[in-house]
Amino acid sequence: LNTRTHSLGIPPPSEKDWAKEDEEDFFLLDPDRKRDVLPQPFRMINKLVMQVFDSAMETIERREMLREAQKLKVQPKKCFPTAEFQVTERANCLAVSGKYIFVGLSVGLAAFKTCDFKDVCAWDAANTEICAIHASDLGNKCHALLAVDEMGLARLFCFYKESFLLIKILNEVKDISQQSACVEVVLSRGGDYAGILLQGNTKAWLEIYQLPKDSWLTEMEKNEGAAEELACSEKSNNSSEVSTFLFQERSVSAIQADVKLDPPVLLLTVRPPKPITGTSFKGPLDALKEVDDGSMLGLGYNHLIKDSQWELQEAIFRSTYQEYLEAEGVIEEEIPRYAIFHFLLPSQILEGPEMKVQPDIPVGIGVHWDGNHNFCLYLLNPSPQEKADSDLKPDVVWPCAAPIACSAVSSCSRYLALAGEDGTITIWDKHLGYPLSVTAILEERFIRSIHFL
Repeated sequence: LNTRTHSLGIPPPSEKDWAKEDEEDFFLLDPDRKRDVLPQPFRMINKLVMQVFDSAMETIERREMLREAQKLKVQPKKCFPTAEFQVTERANCLAVSGKYIFVGLSVGLAAFKTCDFKDVCAWDAANTEICAIHASDLGNKCHALLAVDEMGLARLFCFYKESFLLIKILNEVKDISQQSACVEVVLSRGGDYAGILLQGNTKAWLEIYQLPKDSWLTEMEKNEGAAEELACSEKSNNSSEVSTFLFQERSVSAIQADVKLDPPVLLLTVRPPKPITGTSFKGPLDALKEVDDGSMLGLGYNHLIKDSQWELQEAIFRSTYQEYLEAEGVIEEEIPRYAIFHFLLPSQILEGPEMKVQPDIPVGIGVHWDGNHNFCLYLLNPSPQEKADSDLKPDVVWPCAAPIACSAVSSCSRYLALAGEDGTITIWDKHLGYPLSVTAILEERFIRSIHFL
């Protein structure tokens, strides 16, 4: 039996349990800092070893990223030509229509079949170099061709029964000093309309033609029937098959040479918009009357700003930014000399109240001139008053915030893409007339071309 003779108490601490002055806050210290207490040269060795480990990990991560990127790459499939065909001259351009390939050569035109790539016909009557060519299938083995030569002459051909028929040189004039060069040609799908952009010494304009393809096809069918009757009559009078074949070829070529086709009809002459000048209206009532008479809004012509106000505004601008104008030089406003245009199918915006339209035949064109803010739409059946007027006004104007750099129309002709010089791309729904999306490209980027896929 153990009995306590004194009260319980806390025993005094021993000397080994006393807290040292530098270990009072040991629980707040970073455990990784224990390496710092290592003496030299162990600290240097530890630092070098850690650097080696870090660089090794960076190399491993970099190789892993390259390996993952290599897995995402796709090896392109090599495509080899399935067939080839030889041309007698240097090939400058080509166009495909139906079962034929039309090639513009350094001297004339040539046509090849897509099935066997054999030369079926050539045209070199003018002994000129063809620089651009457009083709469209008219149906019934007939094709329309627009070819531009090195002198800027636009020739309209009809290709039928493996032979070229020259219909007309669209920009030919008697006085060669008044000759205007063709810089752009467009054929509508189906060959109903053709457009050419002409440039003179100081001006440019757009001409839209209607191609009488129905009369062409009718004339070709008559010509083919007459050729067959003549060949049959000659076959009964000739017993030799060789002589019959030669005479038949001569008769067909002779009748094709004698065939007469209707020339295209000039529908529109579109000129670039004139610069905005001072008003000619005496008051607001005159401007309202002009609008009520059907003058199109959107071009900025129907305003009440006088010439004196324009001059005052220009003087204020020049005085404010004189140092910048002197450093960069004053750029005078130039008349546009280039335009991009598209043939447009029917839509709610381009259909008139009494218009009879077909869904696959264009009813209008969309045009925008170089450096201009407006995308102008013109109907292809203007009124007689507008035909006589040399300054044709657009039926619809879509103004943009920046000058239009390029444009594109979808294959269904419903969607229109406009790319501005400020790097923005706007997709319009042409049927409804409002924008679907606006996309901004990086700054200081100029969009040169745009296409629908």
